[in-house]
Amino acid sequence: MAPLPPPSTVPALLDAAVARFPGQPAIDFMGRRWTYAALGALVDRAASGLQRIGVVKGTRVGLCLPNTPYSVILYFAALKAGAIVVNYNPLYVERELLTQIRDSGTTIMVVPDLPAIHGKVGRVAAEAGLARIIVCPIAAMLPTLHCLAYHLIRWRERTHADPLNLSFTRLIGSKTPLTPVAIDPERDVAVLQYTGGTTGIPKGAMLTHANLTANSAQVIAQAATLRPGDERVLGVLPLFHVFAMTCVMNCGIALGAEIVLLPRFEIRQLMRTIARTRPSVFPAVPTIYGAINTAAEHMRIDLTSIRYCTSGGAPLPTEVAQRFEQLTGGSLTEGYGLSETSPVVCFTPPGRERKPGSVGPAVPGTVIEIRDPSDPARKLGVGEKGEICIRGPQVMLGYWNRAEATREAFFEGALRTGDIGYLDADNYLFLVDRIKDVILCGGYNVYPRVLEEALYQHEAVAEVVVIGIPDPYRGQSPKAFVTLRPGRSVNPEALRDFLKGYVSPIELPKEIEIRTSLPKTMIGKLSKKALEDELAQKGDQA
Repeated sequence: MAPLPPPSTVPALLDAAVARFPGQPAIDFMGRRWTYAALGALVDRAASGLQRIGVVKGTRVGLCLPNTPYSVILYFAALKAGAIVVNYNPLYVERELLTQIRDSGTTIMVVPDLPAIHGKVGRVAAEAGLARIIVCPIAAMLPTLHCLAYHLIRWRERTHADPLNLSFTRLIGSKTPLTPVAIDPERDVAVLQYTGGTTGIPKGAMLTHANLTANSAQVIAQAATLRPGDERVLGVLPLFHVFAMTCVMNCGIALGAEIVLLPRFEIRQLMRTIARTRPSVFPAVPTIYGAINTAAEHMRIDLTSIRYCTSGGAPLPTEVAQRFEQLTGGSLTEGYGLSETSPVVCFTPPGRERKPGSVGPAVPGTVIEIRDPSDPARKLGVGEKGEICIRGPQVMLGYWNRAEATREAFFEGALRTGDIGYLDADNYLFLVDRIKDVILCGGYNVYPRVLEEALYQHEAVAEVVVIGIPDPYRGQSPKAFVTLRPGRSVNPEALRDFLKGYVSPIELPKEIEIRTSLPKTMIGKLSKKALEDELAQKGDQA
């Protein structure tokens, strides 16, 4: 495998693609397309506009956007202007926005002209100390027919004039040339990616330009079969999430690929987009692949253009992967990563043996160590379960303004992930669970992931989440929440009996609750936190 390229800046990825593939399509949004030359010109104009309103090296620019061309344009523009990008989930409530704006020191926020998003940012702007809100008109990025429909639907939802607001059109209106900014790829932070980490307290992982460009190069090298200038990447995962930021946007730009953007996950729209655009690369999460498998049973869509997919964020059930590969003829592998590692740590490359339950070997330049959680100085051997620790060029500098949390996150220079796993003799990584998710049952460690993977083996089970609930005798006990496949039925007792063939008696869930649906995050991951909050609220009301 070729060595990784030297450290570089994130804007250099775009500049190289513009130089190499100027006439190639760079973005497809609802059928409207931009070439690399057009994208590069918009980025330069936006970067110049940001400098004109006061952005200098180190200014924090927040992106609170659904997937649109603005997400790509303002990301690269902010970085070219020397700013640090701070990613925001558009579904954050005002309290969450205020907390992150204050913690990061964000002074400029980019939002769409959707009142649901622009309105709440505007309401916290004064208290948060925002200097500017850049408002991006969605209609301006749509094809003509979509644009007309949008105006008919949204005509009453216009944002109010406010001196704090600056339209994207005005931002890019000046012809003042961009002033180049000197960036040290290995020292200068490109992105603050907020994460709960191992403590649940949101912290900004400081990802440098070198972290992000190295991880893009690592993914492309490990994938091996990706073809520069000849790929089409489907981006339904939100770009404010680190998985999509790297595997859809940064890798897509580095490859000179066409990036097909969808503003949200809706299965019918997704299937129609696949039929229209014929993507070749499709990073996603297990729930999305499962939804496609189900939709394919009644929607006759040709999926065979999809050659390469990486699943992340949650365990990938074997039957989901196998069915998806049958439908597409492509490859679907499970990977592993964290916000703190930009995010990709490992996945199985095409042509290598795929081992059930494994997330594959490390990407190039990465070292995985398994250490004793109670004595991190002690490295563990093959097959021994311990805390996964990571070394590599994609590992963050540390947490923004949190020196103590940064010290705790590293041991002898290796990132402590808070995840439990083991390596086999071939250096394939197997995940067991997160340290914080371990359920302590009378002194015995119960790993929710083990129970979840066992329940996925039942033919009636569609989705599973296992969490710990209070137990007056053992301290905690596992509880499983399950949804069923269409047309299938099973009762909780039958599922408990099924589990007896897979886990020990102490690991058996105290309760199994069958539901019609389970809560998910915006990227489609099953949400343990939502279920824990729900049970905590019920407990408070009891």
